[in-house]
Amino acid sequence: MRALDGIFVVALEQAVAAPYCTSRLADAGARVIKIERPEGDFARNYDHVAHGESAYFVWLNRGKESIVLDLKQEAALLERMIANADVFVQSLCITFDTLRLLVDGSKMLHEAFLSEK
Repeated sequence: MRALDGIFVVALEQAVAAPYCTSRLADAGARVIKIERPEGDFARNYDHVAHGESAYFVWLNRGKESIVLDLKQEAALLERMIANADVFVQSLCITFDTLRLLVDGSKMLHEAFLSEK
């Protein structure tokens, strides 16, 4: 058994910091679901040396599951995922509407955690 077995992480991320963080969570046993925009994480196209995929992307996203969501069309699914998550990691430059969704989701999570105690 690994230290974070049973922990569910939702990751809305790209680039370096958050993907590195969540790769470490996955290495420790957490179930990490990476949310990608319809065009995908731009790091997927850095190179194509790892069996046709970006070595950088493969290294930082090992052990994760991935789902493509259009946040404008599928916000309700993201809300449900966040509501069921133990950890939510976000590192995107986002629009005000998306920020409002995340803040509302954070309030919902905060209330859920408070009601459990």
